[in-house]
Amino acid sequence: MPTIAVDKYRLFKELGQTYTPDEFQNLAFEFGVEVDEDTEDDPARPADEPPELKIEIGANRYDMLCFEGIAMNLNVFRGKYPMPKFRLLDIPEDKMQTITVSQDTTRVRPLVAGAILRNINFTQATYDSFISLQDKLHQNLARQRTLVSIGTHDLDTIQGPFTYEAHSPKDIKFAPLNQTKEMTSEELMTFYESDKHLGRYLHIIRDKEVYPVIYDANRVVCSLPPIINGDHSKITLNTKNVFIEITATDATKLDIVCNMMVTMFSGYCAEPFTVEPVRIVSEHNGATRVTPSLITRNVDVEVDYINQCCGLEESPESLCKLLKKVTFEAAPSEDGKILHVAVPPTRADILHPCDIMEDAAVAYGFNNLPRSSPNKSATIGQPLLINKLADIVRLETAMAGWIEVMPLILCSHDENFAWLNRKDDGQTAIKLANPKTAEYQVVRTSLLPGLLKTIRENKSVALPLMISEVSDVAFKDESVERKARNERHWAAAYSSKSAGFEQVHGLLDRVMAMLRSSFLTHEEGLEEAKVAGKGVADALSPTSARPGSKDGYYIQEISDATFFPGRAAAIYLRLNGKTQRIGELGVLHPTVLEAFGLRYPVSTMEINLEVLL
Repeated sequence: MPTIAVDKYRLFKELGQTYTPDEFQNLAFEFGVEVDEDTEDDPARPADEPPELKIEIGANRYDMLCFEGIAMNLNVFRGKYPMPKFRLLDIPEDKMQTITVSQDTTRVRPLVAGAILRNINFTQATYDSFISLQDKLHQNLARQRTLVSIGTHDLDTIQGPFTYEAHSPKDIKFAPLNQTKEMTSEELMTFYESDKHLGRYLHIIRDKEVYPVIYDANRVVCSLPPIINGDHSKITLNTKNVFIEITATDATKLDIVCNMMVTMFSGYCAEPFTVEPVRIVSEHNGATRVTPSLITRNVDVEVDYINQCCGLEESPESLCKLLKKVTFEAAPSEDGKILHVAVPPTRADILHPCDIMEDAAVAYGFNNLPRSSPNKSATIGQPLLINKLADIVRLETAMAGWIEVMPLILCSHDENFAWLNRKDDGQTAIKLANPKTAEYQVVRTSLLPGLLKTIRENKSVALPLMISEVSDVAFKDESVERKARNERHWAAAYSSKSAGFEQVHGLLDRVMAMLRSSFLTHEEGLEEAKVAGKGVADALSPTSARPGSKDGYYIQEISDATFFPGRAAAIYLRLNGKTQRIGELGVLHPTVLEAFGLRYPVSTMEINLEVLL
């Protein structure tokens, strides 16, 4: 969750009231944020620095990533003033500043937006907040500038119309921000590769054939997005007219970032809360438009939905007053069953009626919601069946003397496949697009790598080492909307100088007995084959139905490269007349032990718990 540091007494001045620490904590709690720290009494704070409040906000509240947003939302919440009405200046299209987009930009960074803040008055505090908001948006919503990057310029030092183009790196030459020497983009990449701040962004375009660049009418380079602005147009405390250009690869986030930048600082303009639009001319793809949008969205919410979820019996008019405290304008429908809610451009976090309902609860006060009457807000949560089953398995495993461990869900590709003597078919594992280290390349498809790494890191612990885990693995799945699914697995590993098959088999028997699943003999497991004259493979088919057959589980010897030959078995479950393979157990192959750096034999067991439901 982002933590925003604000000048304590500047915020109190903006709120029109001085708060004690407890009073502000209560205000923050009522609003739904948290005060992490008050530095006023911190002995490490330099005497010449004002005390700060470090406020933790929700990760989706982009409108509170700066002092201005926090102060505005708290004042609206306290009823000091209504939510500001942001508007675009009414300028004929032929008089607007324009950014003309070249088709070559589609090869590197295709989207751009712009806006102008006219007659703005910066102080050192507001200037610092302006720069800080850009940085917060870059790190947060823009994903380290990969999705969106913001450039700000002193409009009085450059001249429109502007163009957004893409050229070979050697053909772009300018003096970057805070530098006097002109350099080509190729030289710039070398110059900043050791820079702690900018060096981490170079990879975004470094290997591209063309680099994006924004020129003014005189071919002055305004910026080389997403890396750096030109020094010629840098903004200062004396800047009066700010030209904002934003490039992106994601249209939705481009619109959100553009709206956030102008709404947070348009209040400092000579005509507060007004923004001068910029026309984006993009004829090659028919995307010519005017930015920013500053659109007020309309969301319809049922009155009964809000009341039932919050345990309230408020009238439509009363709910409209509550929603006004959390930046919304609302009006009831003629029959009073629906609220027509106007969502301001600052609230990009509103995606669904449940978001409106939650804010209505915030405005009412979570501590004021009823808790005791029937069908009200206080309920006793019921666990999901899979979670209830997982807890039972954890408890029984612990009572049998096994220690629960919780490794990371990410692992390296080799740990998940090659080290277990398994092959990657390319259709199973979810791979990270840009892993930071070789340790975190894929989402695990088995619990075994985590268990074996845990044993490796605990070689000093006295043997035998008996560990288990109940957690999720993940698989690609094109049949579901998110193209991936989780599966709850249970696994155990036993390490000793003479780790055998029987230890993990015994644990399996113990837990399955507590789950009221009986063990079937080998003959019972192959009953279908005997009766129907089928082969073993047919008898054990997941779709093989056996009306009247006995339910339970059994094991069958298999050949699996993960395990020592002759010391591996598949675990089968017969339930409601159908049999399916739910896991494996066995003694690990020596090559697996060597890959994980283990000195002693290890036997393991892993099953899919979801088939037991």
